[in-house]
Amino acid sequence: MKLYYSAGACSLSPHIVLKESGLAFEAIAAPTKTHRLADGTDYYTINPLGYVPLLVLDDGTQLREGPTIVQYIADQVPAKKLAPANGTFERYKLQEWLTFIGTELHKGFSPLFTPGMPEEAKIIAKTRLNSRLQWVDGELAKTPYLMGDTFTVADAYLFTVTGWAPHVGIDLSSLPHILEFRSRVGVRPAVIDAMKSEGLIK
Repeated sequence: MKLYYSAGACSLSPHIVLKESGLAFEAIAAPTKTHRLADGTDYYTINPLGYVPLLVLDDGTQLREGPTIVQYIADQVPAKKLAPANGTFERYKLQEWLTFIGTELHKGFSPLFTPGMPEEAKIIAKTRLNSRLQWVDGELAKTPYLMGDTFTVADAYLFTVTGWAPHVGIDLSSLPHILEFRSRVGVRPAVIDAMKSEGLIK
C-alpha cells in the first residue's frame, strides 16, 4: 500500500493508524501547497482532487477519504481492535464520531486556514468550533478515549485535528480533558513514529 500525505494535515490520522496496524506501507509526501512529489510528479495526475490522504492498494485501487481509509485499515487487522466489528452498534458509534470530527471539527477549522478569509468570518468559525470542542471535552471527562477504554481510529483523527488549534489561535487551555487526551495519545509509539516520519517532531 501507498499513503499519500501532507505533513501535519488530516492525512496524519491514517498515517498513525497504519503505524498502529503494523501493515506494510509506503508513505509518500504530497505537499498540499505545491502538489508536487519529491520526484517532480504532479500529484493531480495521481489524485485529480489534489488533496490528501490518498491510499493506493497493491492492485492500484484507491481510497480517498480519511474516515473511510482508517476503517479499511482497521478491518485488515481486526485483532488490533482499532475499530469495532462491522455490523455492531459500536461500529456505528465509531462512524458517528468520525462523522462528527470530519464535519464539525475538521471542516470547522477550514475557514481559519483559508487565505483572505475575513476576520469576522474567522471569529464566527472560532466561536462555533470552541462550542464543539467544549462538548468533546465533556465527553472525554467520562472515558480516556472516544470509544471508552480502547484506542480506535477515531482517536487518531481527533488527535490530528486538535493538533491544529495552536496554529490558528484556538486556545485549548480551558479544555483539560482534551489536553489529557492529547498527552495520552501523543506518547503512543505509533503516533510518535508517524509524527517523526512527517517531520512534525524530532
